[in-house]
Amino acid sequence: MDDRHRSILRTHGIQPTAQRLAVLRAVEARPHATADEVAGLARASIGTISHQGVYDALAILTDRRVIRRIEPAGSPARFEARVGDNHHHLICRHCGRTEDVDCAAGHAPCLKPAELHGYAVDEAEIVFWGTCPACQHQQPRPSP
Repeated sequence: MDDRHRSILRTHGIQPTAQRLAVLRAVEARPHATADEVAGLARASIGTISHQGVYDALAILTDRRVIRRIEPAGSPARFEARVGDNHHHLICRHCGRTEDVDCAAGHAPCLKPAELHGYAVDEAEIVFWGTCPACQHQQPRPSP
């Protein structure tokens, strides 16, 4: 597995350090993880890694498009290894559970604004908000 991760990093011009490999493995293991969750997984993998080391690794991996950073409203940034396709996210308003949703159009941008204002649009980021099945079962039902 680490040979594959090393190859991914080298392909993107990134020196494969133990910290970067641990962060990449963590993001692959837990899609939509926060930086704190990534840090916990990376520490469990290699022992010691500073918060700054995690943030630095996340930054370079995001900048080089090895991973993707999503920033849902009211939530800390989350990271995923699913890149290079045009997918969106479905997020529970109650617990924050996040699921990938394939784009119906399948290509970017799948939507275009009514007015472009001179922009060359190449991507549309769509977030669907709702209530996940677990939270639906926890909510009290209205009395008849």
